[in-house]
Amino acid sequence: MNRIEERLQQVKERGSKAFITYMTAGLPDMAGSAAILKAQAEAGIDVIELGIPFSDPVADGPVIQAASYRAIQKGANLKKIFEMVRQVRSEGCEVPIVFMMYFNTAMYYGLAAFAAKCAEVGVDGLIIPDLPYEEQPQMTKVLDETPGAPILIQLVTPASGDRIPMILENARGFVYCVSSMGVTGQEADFHRNVVSYLEQVKAVSKIPVMMGFGIRTAADVEPMKNTIDGCIVGSHFIRLMEESNYSTDVAKDYVRTFKAQMNGEKG
Repeated sequence: MNRIEERLQQVKERGSKAFITYMTAGLPDMAGSAAILKAQAEAGIDVIELGIPFSDPVADGPVIQAASYRAIQKGANLKKIFEMVRQVRSEGCEVPIVFMMYFNTAMYYGLAAFAAKCAEVGVDGLIIPDLPYEEQPQMTKVLDETPGAPILIQLVTPASGDRIPMILENARGFVYCVSSMGVTGQEADFHRNVVSYLEQVKAVSKIPVMMGFGIRTAADVEPMKNTIDGCIVGSHFIRLMEESNYSTDVAKDYVRTFKAQMNGEKG
């Protein structure tokens, strides 16, 4: 088990739902990103997706695209992000960290070198939305051969259909269920058959099922709460950080409130 699997097992044993956020690395700057990451860890976030800025983020909507562009303009790059993760790990932060990224970034770095660096600094998982299942063997082979390397998180969509059992056969960590047919940040505009789709995934998945895309509040996932094991918030969290001038207090309050409301506690 790595950190992701250990944390989600703990959440399951408590009878709770897991909460995952997405944040763009390098905003407001590297030190600010480290502070927001650690603040969320203190507030009890279960997993953090750290978005690696990329010039052509095809799976992302306008909010995350704009955030990625601003981070690049501020000088964010993979080398600096690796160093930031190393720093927070050296300070005792053990929150599971997943890189949300595009395949070209790893290819340019060199797959073997990338996997080794992730293992060295403490990256636990990878989400690569432009790497289809059929094209994953090159990546998974390198990860499998690298001690301590991150695990590859699988994504499924309402269009995955009969492919879902195949995609999830050897999946690890959690399955990322895309809840709409477009890009990120669609303001709870879920696919019309989202409940039956999530039930289909849950029926075959051996690992926790997480729902993402378009979620803002715990109320957004209330109709699906009995099916999913947790949820992911991305664009809304980015907006929240921008509007609050990247306040760590706002980040903590949002994480604590969302988790409490999702789990039927007082927020």
